[in-house]
Amino acid sequence: MTKTSLICGSLAIDTIMQFNGRFGESLLADQLHKVNVSFLVPTLRTEFGGCSGNIAYSLKMLGGEPRIVGVMGQDCGLYLERLQKLGISTENILIKADSYNAQCFVTADVDNNQINAFHPGAMSFAHENDIAKAGPARVAIISPDGHEGMLKHAKDLADLGIPIMFDPGQQMPMFNGEQLIDFIDKATYVTANDYEIEMLMERTGLTLPDMASRLEALIVTRGENGSEIYTGGKRIDIPAVKADAVLDPTGCGDAYRAGLLFGITNNLNWETTGRLASLMGAIKIAHQGAQNHKLTAADIADRFEAAFGYRY
Repeated sequence: MTKTSLICGSLAIDTIMQFNGRFGESLLADQLHKVNVSFLVPTLRTEFGGCSGNIAYSLKMLGGEPRIVGVMGQDCGLYLERLQKLGISTENILIKADSYNAQCFVTADVDNNQINAFHPGAMSFAHENDIAKAGPARVAIISPDGHEGMLKHAKDLADLGIPIMFDPGQQMPMFNGEQLIDFIDKATYVTANDYEIEMLMERTGLTLPDMASRLEALIVTRGENGSEIYTGGKRIDIPAVKADAVLDPTGCGDAYRAGLLFGITNNLNWETTGRLASLMGAIKIAHQGAQNHKLTAADIADRFEAAFGYRY
């Protein structure tokens, strides 16, 4: 059986700027109705990101076989080149020549308050990318992407008989309760963080046991408090792995999901799969940016053994 994982989701560029003052000193409370301010940002960096790019990056590092199903724009050259150098297939990335890549512009002040602007760009055309062209796969993840694209990919994957991991993330507010229940019913696995699972329960009216009963596994991450996997009528508690440093949480959830996908495609049990996912999140958080942690599959296996006392 193929070990390929289809990674449906956004591909984005993040432009991150640092303002060495405080926004509160430049924004007057009684003048917010006519804001016209400029912030000097001495430092600027760009990061490769987007959920599908981040997940594929960590999954490839583990030795998995990710195949991205995403959309990029006319400014895709550097990102495509990077993916190809990493050995990640770009065959199923649709290029929209009249759009720009999805991108987020982040300005942070000394207190780490942020003013962000997000341009969805090519991501909005995710529904035009035919997932059937990506070929057979052991599993597919539907991570945050264009609204129509997420709906269409769920339907098409269900029709193709490919198991789905539903990861609504920050796009959850786009869907009503009926749509979310439909996603859950089509999915084999659902993964969400503690905030997202509360929103999912509120919008669908389903409890954790209700959701878990419809799935092979429901995975809930709780940051430094570890994670939980509900499967087969039981709850498996997964401990958090102590990180070497806590530098940047951006992309930690994506690294965690890469661990889940690797475990599923390699038939690991849920205890080991969850622990590997937890380790991947800890590795990521010790690095700035979502795709700057660099380890070999052997390095990761050694770290897993050091953390848990056995090899996967």
